[in-house]
Amino acid sequence: MKKYKRYFLITHNAALVFSVCLLFSISSCSKKNYSGQPAYAFRSSDGRPDYKQLDYWAAHPAKKDPSDSIPESLRNRVNTREADVFFLYPTSLTDGSDPRWNAEIDDAEINAKTDYSSILYQASVFNAQCRVYAPRYRQAHIRCFFLADSTTKPYFDMAYEDVRNAFLYYLNTENKGRPIIIAGHSQGTLHAARLMKEFFDGKPLKRQLVCAYLIGMPVSENYFADLKPCKDSTATGCLVSWRSFQRGYEGTVYVTRETEKMVVVNPLSWTTDPGYVSAEFNKGGVLRNFNKIVPGVSDAQIHKNILWTRKPDVPGKILLTTKNYHVGDINLYYMNIRENVATRIRSFKKNSEIH
Repeated sequence: MKKYKRYFLITHNAALVFSVCLLFSISSCSKKNYSGQPAYAFRSSDGRPDYKQLDYWAAHPAKKDPSDSIPESLRNRVNTREADVFFLYPTSLTDGSDPRWNAEIDDAEINAKTDYSSILYQASVFNAQCRVYAPRYRQAHIRCFFLADSTTKPYFDMAYEDVRNAFLYYLNTENKGRPIIIAGHSQGTLHAARLMKEFFDGKPLKRQLVCAYLIGMPVSENYFADLKPCKDSTATGCLVSWRSFQRGYEGTVYVTRETEKMVVVNPLSWTTDPGYVSAEFNKGGVLRNFNKIVPGVSDAQIHKNILWTRKPDVPGKILLTTKNYHVGDINLYYMNIRENVATRIRSFKKNSEIH
């Protein structure tokens, strides 16, 4: 846990959030009061999520939510939704003056902030080919990544307890044997990796796994006993991961001190080949303007344990001073991820028919 926490600490400093939100809009750049909106007025009787109720899902096929959003130019395409994605969102409990260690499950402001940042801009990447499930969970406060494991373990465990219960509910009532994608970003990936280890790694459920998109956190090549990095764009039952930094930058201090080999898959080639892939292969990012797809916004090259890319080629890039593009890990490669999900599902179904 310690290596993940130190990495998270470095990638969520105030300068990064300020500069990256100008382009990516994943972190909320201003406070809003959502308490008056009916969709966020529910109250938990015991402080715990009840996944039988749709209120406790940030995204669910049975309700309309921001994960259903589709960039304007894609709305006339056929959506098949032949698989499910279980998506775990990143930290939105980031106010340093907030004394809580975990988000309350019925906090209106936190839930709306999550829905109109990560669920809109990240979870939506899966909606063409997947039914999207994203449980609300009592996420750990960002400060937990600054402190010792002995202090913060109960708070991360509380968050994972919710994630685990949501997944069990999904398996028992919703899945019915359908192909599964597990996906997460940042704190979400921390919990997604733990979920993968408990339920898929060397387990029968792996037979239903299309792919795990474990993005924005370091995932050691030795973390799983059986699950391996995807070798190409059609591989299934495998995982992909990357962390985005500006070309020429070796990463934060902690990244440069990593002694383990981390999984890094290039989202433009979908291989672990360290060769450079130019921006012409980037089919489009989705940034502040959700409806506008920006082709060629970034290139990609694996460098040691991280992914290098140029400074995103968009208006206002002069304001982007950070060399750490953590917040844009998904958005910079939005269309490539969206199309890769379709490719892997087709491959999964073909292989299932053969066997």
